[in-house]
Amino acid sequence: MHWTDVREIAIALSERHPDVAPLSVRFTDLHRFVRELPDFSDDPQKSNEAILEAIQMAWLDEVED
Repeated sequence: MHWTDVREIAIALSERHPDVAPLSVRFTDLHRFVRELPDFSDDPQKSNEAILEAIQMAWLDEVED
């Protein structure tokens, strides 16, 4: 998984952190959550605020479905 795999990351986060409200997560923590995913293998430096926001919104969509 890479930073651009927003939907896959969101699904993995919703499964790994089922009791976490996505909008309550700071971007620094979100960055760490993504890096800790077992299938994540991208360069941590390649993320940015726009990518983290996209992941957070996709995660929110997963939780609300």
